Order: sequence, then C-alpha cells, then structure tokens
Amino acid sequence: MRYLESIKSMMALFVLTVLTAISCGQGEGEIESVKLALDWYPNANHIGLFIAQEKGYFEEEKLEVEIYTPSDPSTVLQTVASGSDSFGINYQPDVLIARGEGVPVVSILGMVQHPLNSMMTLKNSPFDTPGSLKGKKVGYPGIPWNVNALSTMLKSDGLSGVEDVELVNVGWELGSSLISEKVNAIIGAYFTHESIALENQGHPVNVLRMEKWGVPDYYELVMVTSEEYLKSKPKVVEKFARAVSRGYMDAIKDPAAGMEILKKHEPEIDVEVDGPGSLLLQALWQDKNEKFGRQTDQKWVEFADWMKNKGVIPESLNVQNAYTDKYSLK
Repeated sequence: MRYLESIKSMMALFVLTVLTAISCGQGEGEIESVKLALDWYPNANHIGLFIAQEKGYFEEEKLEVEIYTPSDPSTVLQTVASGSDSFGINYQPDVLIARGEGVPVVSILGMVQHPLNSMMTLKNSPFDTPGSLKGKKVGYPGIPWNVNALSTMLKSDGLSGVEDVELVNVGWELGSSLISEKVNAIIGAYFTHESIALENQGHPVNVLRMEKWGVPDYYELVMVTSEEYLKSKPKVVEKFARAVSRGYMDAIKDPAAGMEILKKHEPEIDVEVDGPGSLLLQALWQDKNEKFGRQTDQKWVEFADWMKNKGVIPESLNVQNAYTDKYSLK
C-alpha cells in the first residue's frame, strides 16, 4: 500500500510540474519581460503604447514592457526576426518586402489603417495634382518602392509615370527641400507630421494621399513579431495585443489626454506637431467599425498584388503568412 501511495504521490507531483511548466511557457503566472522596438522616436503614432504603460494595462497582463527606439530603426524587422526584440512597429510595405527576402516576421495588429505616406506640394504653388507635375522635380527619401507609388499616382492623373518628372533623392530632408524649392513636390512624408510641421513654419501644403491616386490602400503602421515568438508564446502575444489595443481605444476616445501621457513619458516631443497629429490619427487608428488593430485579407492581398505587379516582391510570396487578425479587437 505504501508503495502504491508513493507512486501516486510521484505521479501527482509529475503532473503538477508539467502543468506549471506549460503555464510558465505560455506567459501565465509569472511576469514576462518583452522588448518593443519603435519605428522612430516617440510621437503621436505611439500614444496608445504609453497609455497602456501609464494605466497599467501591461502590468494587468503580467507583462513588463520595455519600449525603446533603436539606434537604427531600419533594423526593426531583423531584430524582431532574430529574437533580440519581442515586438516591433513597422510598415505593411516593408513587412511584405522582408517576407519576400525570407525574413520570418508576422503582423499581428494594424496600427494605422491607411497610408500616412503622401505627396505634398506648397499651397502657393501651381501644383495641386500629380498630373500638374509634368517636367518638374519630385523629392523622395531614397526608398525604392516610393518610386513605384509615385509612378502609379502620376499615371492615375494622365501622365506616363516617373519618366515624366525629375526624381531627386533628398534623403530625409523632405520638408526643407520643398521649402527651399529645391523640388516642386515630395513623396515619402507623413501628412500627420510633416504637413503640420511645414504649416507651423508658415508653409502650408497640399496633401495628395496615395490611396486617392491609384495606390491600393494599406496599413501604414503594423505591430510585428517573429514566427518563432508567435509559435512559442501565443499567450504572451495575446496579452500584449490586448493591452496595446486597450491603450489605443483610450487614445481614440480622448487623444488630448493621451497626449498628456505621451508628454509625461517623453518631454521632448513637439506638442505643436504631435497634438494636431493625434487628432488626425484618431480616425486612422480605427476601421470603419470603430475597431482598433483589424487587418483584412482584401487590404493585404490587393497591396501585395500591386507590389508583385511592380516587381517589388516575388510572385511566389504567400501573403497570408505575413499577417494574422487573430489578436485584434473583434
């Protein structure tokens, strides 16, 4: 009898150990530390993250989240894929390009539902449509797919494409190159940031949004993780996405209060730019059903098809592996 009781006790202890290990492996019970790499220095796009931090939404999910800006934000997809960062903020076009190059990252939330990247011209110039730029100079930040977007916008307004304009690689000096009239238009600037900054400097601009001029609608900002992290820690991903979503739903309800929290965490932000920017983003953080984080097959597939047609990503790329809508608010 004592032998049987001993066996039963050992079995019970084994089962308890296994269950505990499974629980810890899924991020249950103990605090899980995660690193979140931003796409750029903190600004209005990131308000919901700092709300989640300030209001304890991460803490409630038993997550300890380090939010930081990498010294080189262009490496976010690589650091997430390698496991150096648990999560990262990036862009739908870049995720598709990375997937085409074999980088195993997955979008788990659609952070901004529509393109922020846009074409801009000075209000006091005669250039207020893509077609009006024939023979003129257009500045861009050296990002190749932006040239494809520009070509599509020009074609949508009756021109042949980029051969009808003079491309100028201005790097990130987009606003200054427009003000100085080094170029007649720019593409690659965010209308929730650069257009506000330019107007504050006394140079109001026309904003020509990509999706209004032939480029398929897409998610400007997305939250990504790696295939391995998604597979090994699905509960952590679920908790993280839930806390982030709560933060952004608060931002949608009251962007001004969100700005105060952002300013508390990041005193160096430009309130004169990020304040108005948050009001523009309020509508862009949510889909037509007023939900945050949603991603649709249609938007991913249509934009990927456009990129394939332009030769930006390989025809063989399986778009469905690039994203999941499992973790968004329903």
